[in-house]
Amino acid sequence: MPVTITAEVHAVVYHNPDNGYAVARVRAKDEPGMVTVVGCLGQLQPGEYLELSGEWKTHPKFGRQMEVSSFKQTYPATVHGVVRFLKSSIKGVGEKTAQDLVRRFGVGVLDILDNEPEKLLGKGITKKKLAGMLESWSSQREVKSLIVFLHSHEVPPTYASRIFKIFGAQSEARLRENPYELAYLIRGIGFRTADNMALKLGFEHDAPQRIEAAIGYILVSQGDRGGHMFCPKEQLLAEAAKLLGVDDPERMEEGLCALEGRKRVHIEDLPEQGVDQAVFLMTSYRAEREISQRLFGLIHHPSPVSQAKVAQVLPKIEAALGFTLSPEQQRAVFQSCVNKVFIITGGPGTGKTTITRAIVSALTELKLTVRLAAPTGRAAKRLSEATGAPAQTLHRLLMYSPERGFYHCEDQKLAAEVLLVDEVSMLDAQLFLAVLRALPVTCRLILVGDVNQLPSVGPGNVLADLIGCGEVPSAVLTHIFRQAQESSIVVNAHRFNAGLYPVASPKEPPEADFFWMPQEDPAKVQERILEMVTTRIPERYGLDPVRDIQVLTPMHKGDVGTGTLNQLLQERLNPRRGPELKRGYATFRKGDRVLQLRNNYDKEVFNGDLGWVAEVDPEQGSLVVDFDGSLVAFDSTELDELTLAYAVSVHKSQGCEYPAIVVPVVTQHFMLLQRNLLYTALTRARRLAVFIGSDKALNMGLKNVTSGNRMTHLRHRIRSVFAGNLFS
Repeated sequence: MPVTITAEVHAVVYHNPDNGYAVARVRAKDEPGMVTVVGCLGQLQPGEYLELSGEWKTHPKFGRQMEVSSFKQTYPATVHGVVRFLKSSIKGVGEKTAQDLVRRFGVGVLDILDNEPEKLLGKGITKKKLAGMLESWSSQREVKSLIVFLHSHEVPPTYASRIFKIFGAQSEARLRENPYELAYLIRGIGFRTADNMALKLGFEHDAPQRIEAAIGYILVSQGDRGGHMFCPKEQLLAEAAKLLGVDDPERMEEGLCALEGRKRVHIEDLPEQGVDQAVFLMTSYRAEREISQRLFGLIHHPSPVSQAKVAQVLPKIEAALGFTLSPEQQRAVFQSCVNKVFIITGGPGTGKTTITRAIVSALTELKLTVRLAAPTGRAAKRLSEATGAPAQTLHRLLMYSPERGFYHCEDQKLAAEVLLVDEVSMLDAQLFLAVLRALPVTCRLILVGDVNQLPSVGPGNVLADLIGCGEVPSAVLTHIFRQAQESSIVVNAHRFNAGLYPVASPKEPPEADFFWMPQEDPAKVQERILEMVTTRIPERYGLDPVRDIQVLTPMHKGDVGTGTLNQLLQERLNPRRGPELKRGYATFRKGDRVLQLRNNYDKEVFNGDLGWVAEVDPEQGSLVVDFDGSLVAFDSTELDELTLAYAVSVHKSQGCEYPAIVVPVVTQHFMLLQRNLLYTALTRARRLAVFIGSDKALNMGLKNVTSGNRMTHLRHRIRSVFAGNLFS
């Protein structure tokens, strides 16, 4: 039951400056001794008086404590309390100054500080010192006031510090004026949260700010969910009107025009695609334009490599590597060395790894400085293993930090004569633009990837557009080598890519490497997956179910989504035997397989990295995770960076390979079932792939080649720039 207490802060046990969460020991009226309070309380100071509302809870280790839901600051009522508050809360005020102020003005000194601060001048308080005191006092009060304001409008107060950093003392006034600024400027606060606040503040349903925010939200959502760079105007306004419940086309048009006038969107006709009035977020439009122009500049800036020298080097490389390149491979290696920008694409079994290794060896023999990179840590590790040369993530290579962005950029070029990037299908438009900005115009760029895999998570369809424009030299590998033809994984990957039903492996376990197991009932599909991972595959193939077998699924929800499967597989593969740590819906135990969900540059772990929990400390709320031999500690505020990884989404598996995969294919996933998703999942397997599900769902996915189509205009812009229109 909610209660309210008035308390004096005696000690701050813990404070997170990023989200304002705090644990404090306080002395409260009618409560014997010290009590513990926890919640989003901002930066508390000893001596501070608060009126706290919340509920009493019993923590399994720390006992009785109040979980604070709301609070407000009050002034201490005693001389001792005021002295403690002044010296701990206001910068520049120590014990002596605090006592002197209370001696001169009594317990009302805080009111004077608020209303008549000039009275405090004298006796060691100069104008300069008073200005510092007022600034310190003001910022503290404003952040706490902002927390209360956000809480009253159902916006998580954890965002208070970030909002205050942007708006400062004007935070509350700016939010009252236009709360939709939150959705534009604060990552994690979406349109719906801002809209809820706006409506509570009295904004009309057809307010200009609301209409403009909804249009922006639709464009951002289409980019995040579908990877689109633009949206046809008619479709955009229809979706925004439906979202808002506003049936007024004229008002919607006015909102779009206002956004265009402030250069938040760009509108243009795209006759090449039969689209009238395409609407781009300005960032997307500028990215496509700049990519086109930088690509043109890179390709046309001379930096010749002697074709004769390349021809002389190739036989040496074949001898050193111990294999002979096919004519198709020889041409690809030769063209990679002599062109400023070159693309290599091909499916499994066509020798991309072999070619990549040969290219790096040839360029090194030609005395060129070669840098290797990939979009993810796992992909970079595979590239390094394939070539024998060091490889990095693109973010590491370009020295990205959240505070300053990419260190290597237009003003600080990357020191390289050649950059080879693998798994380019994962590159979104903004990351590719960052790469182009960082390259000296003398640098060569080699892009390797499989254009038939899932495109990037972020907006854009870079690899397909670069190949489709016809202006960037490329090699499409089509020859499947005999050894690869013996693999049912390779054979069925190419069948999937052609939209054909898979064929059974002609071999028996443990030599058989592909199985399609029809099962119509999703509940039984779930049972089969659990059986395969925990029993049948380990017994028949001698694989470790935790280390070697990966479940890949299209969705996070449902009977065979990542959420349910992770819980069920954890209970079977790693049941509770010791301490465990709960975080949201996940429970972590020693030995659990986990996935890193975002780049953490301080810890040097990256989105998509797989690890295993090495230590669990429930008392501290912390974990230690083993990422390929590197032990990385996570405290209680960082656990949302991790998730269980017995089952992961197909999208998260890009750039990875696993000894064995198990993939559910059910009609529950029809929204995401598409040919390139099935193809991407299958090509993650090295030794064994097991697909389980309904024939109907499989055929739906194999026939679906349109749902993954992305609305981009990059290939047409590139053609236009190369045709001489540099302002396309």
